[in-house]
Amino acid sequence: MGKNNLVTGKIGENLSASYLIDHGFEIINRNFYSRWGEIDLIAKKDNKVYFFEVKTRIGTDKGQPYEAVNYYKLIGLKRAINYYLLKNKLNDCKLSLEIISVELNSDKSLKKLKIYQGPEMR
Repeated sequence: MGKNNLVTGKIGENLSASYLIDHGFEIINRNFYSRWGEIDLIAKKDNKVYFFEVKTRIGTDKGQPYEAVNYYKLIGLKRAINYYLLKNKLNDCKLSLEIISVELNSDKSLKKLKIYQGPEMR
């Protein structure tokens, strides 16, 4: 991944974290790494743990940001989430995997942020 993509991704993650905090979420972890992949944001709200995959793009000439989350990415995310749950002894909590799609203007200001509910977790 190029430096510009890393910067764009970090902007998207920061905007997403701010949005979640403004909407009553508590961010409990950022950029959790495992051998199966990275979980961008982990948050809690109303006794539920949310795992967020953030995808950010400048413009949509290469498609919508959320379209970058494919089947293989979801498999890796689910494995990373299971590892996180095991490591942190979170056995009996409600879970949700969500995709945050962030579209930026050419000056990297926010154009659109939308949250999509991912596959059912448990």
